[in-house]
Amino acid sequence: MLKLYPEIKPYVTHTVKVDSPHVLHVEECGSLKGLPVVFLHGGPGSGCEDYHRRLFDPEVYRIVLFDQRGSGRSTPHAELEANTTQALISDMETLREHLGIERWVVFGGSWGSTLGLVYAQAYPERVLGLILRGIFLCRTQDIRWFYQDGASHVFPDHWDQFVRAIPEDERSNILDAYHRRLTGEDEVARMSAAKAWSVWEGRCATLVPRKAVVDHFGNAHTALSLARIECHYFVNNSFLEPDEIIRNASRLRDIPGVIVHGRYDMVCPMEQAWALHRYWPQSELNIIPDAGHSATEPGIVNALVRATRGMAQKLV
Repeated sequence: MLKLYPEIKPYVTHTVKVDSPHVLHVEECGSLKGLPVVFLHGGPGSGCEDYHRRLFDPEVYRIVLFDQRGSGRSTPHAELEANTTQALISDMETLREHLGIERWVVFGGSWGSTLGLVYAQAYPERVLGLILRGIFLCRTQDIRWFYQDGASHVFPDHWDQFVRAIPEDERSNILDAYHRRLTGEDEVARMSAAKAWSVWEGRCATLVPRKAVVDHFGNAHTALSLARIECHYFVNNSFLEPDEIIRNASRLRDIPGVIVHGRYDMVCPMEQAWALHRYWPQSELNIIPDAGHSATEPGIVNALVRATRGMAQKLV
């Protein structure tokens, strides 16, 4: 069973101005002359964590991590203005050019898999390989599963707490009800809604309950950006056309790819990974039998570290 690499610190950090008012926090770790890889965090809105650096061999990879618009240490925090999927794709190209990288490996989990796929479909010539975890296709049924009718049947106790703040006459559209609160002027109501939204996700993210994961999602800083930005994206269909990722899957055919997905993923059910693999048969699909959605689960960590090692062996 492979584990994370030892803790490392960035050798350089950058602040990169993109469309007003956004300024991105960017860090580089590992080897300056190594195989470039860009890490795409989830959410949208969650931000990077220190352990994300440790998925890659620092002697082999030039590891680029950045907090997407409104997330983590990027500013303004939890900002929705000029925050779209297309803007994030543009930001990736801005960063690639800013860092003098011609082509890179793209690594993304959950929403990061969505962004990685859409980026690779837009710029296949810039992608050396894809490593994707917890596939999220952002289709209408995928959003409905987690925020209206689906996961609620698996976690009815947690769902009850999630919808408790929403009056019964608004529960036919939970997304819209939360969006009104997360974008409203009442700061107390906004923060309360953000924490409920984020904790719901944290409680469903692992096969076995993990307090550390729930606590991370419940952190006020993380919760506010995660809830506001996720809800903003999802009420806008993630700024994607219907079934866009599957319809454009043929654009991935020349890109080496590894998909890692937990069998018992209740946030992004495994059908999404299966659907992607069917339309991208060149990809390698690894189903983890004893895991849910979180990248911190041992079986997921093992598969991801194995994937980063394998990708480096293939490309270096």
